[in-house]
Amino acid sequence: MKLSIRVLAVLAVLSSTLNIQAERLVLVGASYGKNILAITDAKGDVVWSHKTAGPRRGHTGHHDVHLLANGNILFHDTWTTLKEITLDKEVVWTYDSATMNGNKGKRVDVHAFARLANGNTMIVESSVGRVIEVDKDRKLVREFPLKPGGTKSTRWARHTPEGNLLVCSENPGVVTEYNSKGEVVWDYLIKTRVYGAIRLKSGNTLIASGGGKSVVEVSPDKKVVWEVKGKVPGTEIGLGWMTCLQELENGNRIVGNCHAGDKNPQIFEITRDKKVVWEFDEWELVGNGLACWQVLTDEQSALVRRKLANLKK
Repeated sequence: MKLSIRVLAVLAVLSSTLNIQAERLVLVGASYGKNILAITDAKGDVVWSHKTAGPRRGHTGHHDVHLLANGNILFHDTWTTLKEITLDKEVVWTYDSATMNGNKGKRVDVHAFARLANGNTMIVESSVGRVIEVDKDRKLVREFPLKPGGTKSTRWARHTPEGNLLVCSENPGVVTEYNSKGEVVWDYLIKTRVYGAIRLKSGNTLIASGGGKSVVEVSPDKKVVWEVKGKVPGTEIGLGWMTCLQELENGNRIVGNCHAGDKNPQIFEITRDKKVVWEFDEWELVGNGLACWQVLTDEQSALVRRKLANLKK
């Protein structure tokens, strides 16, 4: 019995130590005059940054960004050009949807992309209306068309645990789920200029409504089961243009709050019972144009710290 108590005590100390050492880093991609990629700690202090060109044509806005498994960052420098950059700022891969794989001379906008487990890259091409997969040599591996009505104004796209793809279209304001064959298997018409959606562990879908100033959770049968709209209850946080989303292991949701002005956080973490437990409010760094970001896991944060430490040697 005493041995068991000692073992439990040691495990408690180790657990406490690991929690203390765990770190939350945040990868952000802001433009609208800021034109910057940055990694900050949870308090907003910058640990790495890189000035970008800022997507051109019309207005500027980084709409997607990823920390890759190798510690590099995948982002877009223009509305059509993707780049993979190392933390020592070497560009190691590029892809230009304006000129490659049949798009030369066509109007193309790219707002969503991802590096797949097989090493290929998925890109959602608005206007031409297709989802493509290219390999490391930029060769087209597969493609499927977006359904009519959702081709000209896509925003975020994220895979579900089953490998389907949730694609958000601002006009007509619909989240559409495609399977690997490009077939529509589910959709939800939210009737706002929707920006982002993710499939939760529960099987429900969490939707950032863009211009609807809300975050909505809907069940597979399309019933609203959770919603925050206009203002977070019990706080002074006003909602602006709702963008990216993440679900944490503990069930909390992290929400992007773009274009909400200098009195509101650009990102916040909220519990299922609508308590805000963390805020990212770095107006000087990202201004009013932080649409895309990624809150890194403990493992990702540790990887970034190791790579940054090696750069200093």
